[in-house]
Amino acid sequence: MTNESDDILRWFRKFKYQWRAGGAVVTWVIVAACVAVWLLEVLLKYTSPMHFNSLIFNGSFTSGLAVVKPWMWLTSMFMHDPNVLHVLGNMLTLIIIGPYLEGLLGHWCFLAVYLICGLGASDGQMVYSYFTNDWNMSSYGASGALFGLFGVVLLVFRRTHEDIRGMVVWIVLDLAMPLFVPHVAWQAHVGGFITGLVLTWLLLDGIPALRRRPLWVRTLVYGAILVVLLVALAVVLTPQWLIRFELRTPQVVPTYVP
Repeated sequence: MTNESDDILRWFRKFKYQWRAGGAVVTWVIVAACVAVWLLEVLLKYTSPMHFNSLIFNGSFTSGLAVVKPWMWLTSMFMHDPNVLHVLGNMLTLIIIGPYLEGLLGHWCFLAVYLICGLGASDGQMVYSYFTNDWNMSSYGASGALFGLFGVVLLVFRRTHEDIRGMVVWIVLDLAMPLFVPHVAWQAHVGGFITGLVLTWLLLDGIPALRRRPLWVRTLVYGAILVVLLVALAVVLTPQWLIRFELRTPQVVPTYVP
């Protein structure tokens, strides 16, 4: 028991040191959360398909259910396909880009930007569903939020006069992925990317009265405004008859087909 307590204490001290030193604490917490959820998905898929189906149905972001099941906005960011390539690709990307932005923005501001970009990714899907009337569209994964981080890095690099050609090529290749890989939620990628651009522009060149305010104040103000607008947009886009139908109709969990 003493050894375990010492290990926990050492881990806590290391965590505290990394937090104060500006280490990529939030980045690794997000990675750990995504991997933990993915491991749970894999476990349930092979041991309890019924619970696996329920997890996918209730956790992924479905356009027609988003208003009546608002937790989907958050849970879908931490879920991935049981195929290891999906979670591996996203987590490697986060490990590459996350530490740089977390060191630049700070822990809490980075977390806020990441989550807001994820919300914007869901809105990208909602806009597509509105114009195609496909309200059964469903997706999950961290890639929408990651595309938002791409937008953040792009504007930061442009402001600091760094070479952005490599980043532009990377973004274009990722946006073109649906042309070669099926079942890619490009709508969420576009939504997250646009949200990242808008939020970063506001943080850098927003209201003149706020430009000299601390970054956390600007993130709080602009982030809150964007969250309200994103949620309001989703509510406005969703047909009222669909909201009433989903509220009155018992949900039937579909069978997952890999």
